[in-house]
Amino acid sequence: MTSKKTLCALQFAYESAALASNAKTLRHLILQSPEESIVLAPELCLSGYRYEAMHEAALFSASFIPELCELSLHKSLGLTLITQEEEGFFNTFMLFHKGACVYTQHKAKLFALGDEEKHFHAGKTEAIRIIDIEGIKIAVLICFELRFTALWEQIKGADIILIPSFWGAPRKGHLETLTSALAIANQAYVICANSADTGMARSSGIISPFGNAYRDDQSTLLAHPFDAQEIKKMRRYIDIGLNTHASHGSF
Repeated sequence: MTSKKTLCALQFAYESAALASNAKTLRHLILQSPEESIVLAPELCLSGYRYEAMHEAALFSASFIPELCELSLHKSLGLTLITQEEEGFFNTFMLFHKGACVYTQHKAKLFALGDEEKHFHAGKTEAIRIIDIEGIKIAVLICFELRFTALWEQIKGADIILIPSFWGAPRKGHLETLTSALAIANQAYVICANSADTGMARSSGIISPFGNAYRDDQSTLLAHPFDAQEIKKMRRYIDIGLNTHASHGSF
């Protein structure tokens, strides 16, 4: 496992902005992140929950994918996009690495209070899995999925867990508690990237395998070194069997 990586969480407002403006902000922040970093952007950060213009948002998101590939030539990028398939629209996580999209995952647990079930098709929970990127095991839970502890078990053994979110301010404490608990329970790094829109919790950050949380509600780009040895030390120090878990795919 390589340890010379920087973990980055992006945090900015985008729900009411134009698609092109969001693309410009996202591009700028990705370019500001260090080379060889793993960068996570907030949930649907290109479009927001644009229920009144889903087709437009899906087309714009698809058109931006080639640029995301180019931006990932020297780093890894994760974000969710509105995508359109034959059966309808999905909230789809995509991971870009070395100039290509290497992994996709549809959001499986839709947030009823946000009317997601009326506009999106749900993915399958069994599709949530660990993947291997250059020896680093990565898993993803999209926003509301963080609340389902059965999914924590499903991704045990991951070194880094990505949480792209659009999480409301009234439940800010929940987001911070759950992301910290997930890092401690899985002895893994957690990267949470949440929206900075009005009414959103912010609370983006990086949480270490020991549970130390590095957050800054005012920052648009949070960065923290990735230390593979910290994972190994924690899993030896308090052995709960995570060293026996294997990844399910590699790139």
